[in-house]
Formats: sequence, structure tokens, C-alpha cells
Amino acid sequence: MTKKTYATVTGILSTQIAIASFILGTLIFFLHQLFPQEDVIFVIGFIYVLTALFINGIVVLNLIHHFIFFQNHREYFGIKILIVLANIPIATLFFYLTVNRINLFYF
Repeated sequence: MTKKTYATVTGILSTQIAIASFILGTLIFFLHQLFPQEDVIFVIGFIYVLTALFINGIVVLNLIHHFIFFQNHREYFGIKILIVLANIPIATLFFYLTVNRINLFYF
């Protein structure tokens, strides 16, 4: 596999991971909104967020590495980094809505 092929595959995989993270996170969020009394959905969502944070973190680090070393493809990897990082505000919004719905901070 050439460097260019590897770089292209890495970019495609990062986009697929970002889309899968968004879809799974949204699905878990909507399940929690539909069944707010089900604690198991909340626990699954919490475990999912930790797992997605770890996996997406590795993907971003890999893309940053490629951004630095594949100087001819910086724009390509910069866009891929932004695609993966786009999940952060979405996850923050879902967290905000979830916390306000179940009042975690109300003692």
C-alpha cells in the first residue's frame, strides 16, 4: 500500500467512524428521551460516550499525525479532523439536554 493510498483509506475510515459515532450517539440519546426512567439506557449511553471519546481521540491523533507529515494533503486531513471534531458540540448538546431532563444536579 502506497502512502497516498494509506492516507486516503485513513481519511475515509475517520469519516466512517465519525458518522457511526454520530448515529449511535443519536440513537442512544433518542432512546433515553423516549424511556427516561430506564437507567440501563443511561448507563449504556455513559459507557458509549467513554468508548467513543477514546476511539475518536485516537482517530484525531492519527489525523493530526497525517496532517503534519503529509504536507501535500493538509487540506484533506484538516477537513477530516473537523469532521471528527464536529461530534463534540453535538455530544455536548445531548449531554445538556439529558442532564436537564433527569435533573442530575438537583439534590
